[in-house]
Amino acid sequence: MLLRALLKRPARASTGQAGATWRLDRIDADHLRRYNAAFGFKGDTVPLTFLYLLAQRAQLATMLACPIPFRIPGLIHVENRLAMHGPVVPDAPLALTTALQLPPPAPNGALHAVLETRAFDGERLAFSCDSTYLIRRGSRSGRDTPPPEPPRGQELGGWTVALDAGRRYAALSGDWNPIHLWRWSARLMGMRAPIIHGAHTLAKACALQQASTGQDIAAVWCRFRQPVALGAHVTLQAGGSDGEFTVMCGERIAMEGRYS
Repeated sequence: MLLRALLKRPARASTGQAGATWRLDRIDADHLRRYNAAFGFKGDTVPLTFLYLLAQRAQLATMLACPIPFRIPGLIHVENRLAMHGPVVPDAPLALTTALQLPPPAPNGALHAVLETRAFDGERLAFSCDSTYLIRRGSRSGRDTPPPEPPRGQELGGWTVALDAGRRYAALSGDWNPIHLWRWSARLMGMRAPIIHGAHTLAKACALQQASTGQDIAAVWCRFRQPVALGAHVTLQAGGSDGEFTVMCGERIAMEGRYS
């Protein structure tokens, strides 16, 4: 899929909408065990963030199968919403239907793509995943906007992103975007240094959150505010309201979100 994504050319004409269905016979038990071991999820149950791996594959398959007016390499993951709507049974087949939407440009000219995936176990909605990607950056306002103040919530823990974490997570997720792998490959894509996948940061945060509360997370929304470089140290902080959380990288907000 990576090679096809690198070679796929933007369509000259597009309606701004596309859709496809990808079928999964079952969740691979070994894949699930390796994922849970990597992030510290307990047991052999399906954690919420594992479902993003399934949705991401369906979303990529949709972009490869349909005419789209943008290139896949260079998309920046900026926001995600995940929800379990009932138990996800590893042995049950799933039909993952993805719709791609291109909202009108933002007032500053920024252009986004929204991929909405719904996974069905027969007639039952099992989980949903909405991913928002930045296609084109908008122009900056003439007025400087002060950076948001760092949150003052309780620190729940932290971790240092290993220098090979991008490659190890790529092997788990199938997301071999060059910006996550090596310094030279990140520079080819316009990055100064390789950064960790946003979904990796979300999975680490959810695993820490579950360990702290003892409760499984059934739904989460997050916004990726700043990239996290490989080798960086990050901390997870509880927000001011129930379910709110923030991931800090130094004094910068890397990710913010809500869970339930």
